[in-house]
Amino acid sequence: MTALAVQRQWIATSQGAWAPEVSKSGMGAINSIFSPVTLTRLHGLFNMEQFSEDHAKLLLDKEWLVKVDNPKSTPYLLKFYSAPDNLSCILLVTDTKSVWSEVLSSKDLARRWRINNPITAAPPYDVLKDEQSWRTSCHELLSQAHTLGGIAELSFEVVDSNYSDLAFDLECEAFKWRWETNFVGHKLSAEIISKHLVMPLISVNHLAFASADPVCELPEADLEKAVDKMARTARRTVDTHVRHAISKPRLATTLRRMTAMFNFIPELPSILSTAAKPELRAVVNPPTSQPKIRPVPPLLVDKGFTTPEIDQPPVRDLPKVDTRVPSSSPKSGASSRRPVTADSATESDSDDEPPQTTDKGKERVLDAPHTSSSQGMKSPLPSASNQPSTNVPVSDDDSSPHRPTKKAKPPAPSSSDEDSEAERRRRIAQLKKGTVGTSNRQGARQPIKRGGKRF
Repeated sequence: MTALAVQRQWIATSQGAWAPEVSKSGMGAINSIFSPVTLTRLHGLFNMEQFSEDHAKLLLDKEWLVKVDNPKSTPYLLKFYSAPDNLSCILLVTDTKSVWSEVLSSKDLARRWRINNPITAAPPYDVLKDEQSWRTSCHELLSQAHTLGGIAELSFEVVDSNYSDLAFDLECEAFKWRWETNFVGHKLSAEIISKHLVMPLISVNHLAFASADPVCELPEADLEKAVDKMARTARRTVDTHVRHAISKPRLATTLRRMTAMFNFIPELPSILSTAAKPELRAVVNPPTSQPKIRPVPPLLVDKGFTTPEIDQPPVRDLPKVDTRVPSSSPKSGASSRRPVTADSATESDSDDEPPQTTDKGKERVLDAPHTSSSQGMKSPLPSASNQPSTNVPVSDDDSSPHRPTKKAKPPAPSSSDEDSEAERRRRIAQLKKGTVGTSNRQGARQPIKRGGKRF
């Protein structure tokens, strides 16, 4: 017979009728396969009521009981609730990490009692009134055992079970009892631990540290009044209550030291009664040598915007100096060394043709860079110092000090030299023919100012 058929058979039995597809011969097969104890436990599993939040609320006013699994040194906290009207009971077990529970009805309680106490338990009564009276006495005995005074008289042993997540036996001289508890889930476990254990402990610790008199020495009536007063205030504003309770330096540091000591921390923190207030100032950023360049978003780059660059000092453009030595410079230097007469070629050249300003900057005569720095400040014409009386004053352009320039190689003679030589010969020929008269001019020829300096 399959397990599904067994389940349907026991469901039908609990409802007071047999399943139509299961005959009496099939029920005999079930009894021959499973033992009475196994059949009773299967029946209890199929009809077990699931633990819910409503059951958890019934346990809010119940005290925590403590039992220890000695082989594993694991403490368990228990809460028990019993309903005298329907003879049901609820058990809640936790190791402060997970929560297990079991809900038993009157039928489940009577069935399990007979399994755990086969010798002393009475057989099922034919009269319903007698059966109900016997179940009531068992329920009262179990309720008395799950109290602060009765739990200490019971032995506790965790056992293996194929029908539950956590099973343990409670035993004394009068009876033996087994709980078959199941895990309630992580979410409900967290809610139960917080509501039934953590929050009450925070409030009690706050009362113990805030009370002027030691809590252990207060009379029961005074302690009840103090607890009720604090609880009324705490339930109105839970957040404020928790903040005031935990923010006390003495309580907070005591919990800190207890946690460190409990978890084998080598350096234990101190317990403080006051808390120092630090100076909270804004963080000062160190100065940067260059401004930070922010990247331009891709959208601005597509529209033609560019990344701003760092400002740099402008670069001054220096004037370009032509270092070429024109071919006419030696000629002009030679003529300046000779005395100027009335029929001088220099005078006639100045009168016949206007000055050519376009070649002035290009054909400037530069001294050779072989001289020292002191000689570089003198006139570029060395013959001027030898003949001061007969020398023609040099123009303003030539008398100004020259800027130091790079050493340049003398350029190769170009076609401009040949042109200047031919022009000079042509002018000398005109002077000999008398085309240019110079009789009206007297004295030395003065240089013509050709405008300001062009740099």
